[in-house]
Amino acid sequence: MAAGSMSTPLARVRGLGAARSGTEAFWRQRLTAVANIPLTIAFVFIVISLLGRNHAAVVQILGSPLVAVILMLFIVSITTHMRIGMQVIIEDYVHDERAKVVLIMANTFFAIAVAFACAFALLMLSFKV
Repeated sequence: MAAGSMSTPLARVRGLGAARSGTEAFWRQRLTAVANIPLTIAFVFIVISLLGRNHAAVVQILGSPLVAVILMLFIVSITTHMRIGMQVIIEDYVHDERAKVVLIMANTFFAIAVAFACAFALLMLSFKV
C-alpha cells in the first residue's frame, strides 16, 4: 500500500477512484462507439438512397418502420457517445470545479436537446403528422 493512500485494497482492485465511478463511462463510450459503426454505415446508405428523390419519396422512406428504428437507434447512440466524449474532455481540461459542473450540466442538456429534436423530427415523419 502506497504511503498516504486512503483506498482500500478492494477499491483498488475494482478500479474505483475518488469519483467512485470506475470505468463505467469508459465502457459506455466504447459500447456506443462499436454500435455507431453499423449505425453510421446504415445512416450513410439511407442518406445516399434519398439523394435525388422528391419530398414525398423521402417522407415515405424515412417513415418506414425499419428505417425509423435504425435512425432512432442512430440518434440515441450518437448523442450518448457525444455527451460522454465531451464530458471526458470537460473533466480532463476544466480545472475550476464550478465551471466544470456548469459545463457538464450544459453538455448533458445540449445532448438531450439534440436527441429530442432529432427524434421529434423523425417521429413526425414516421407518423406523417
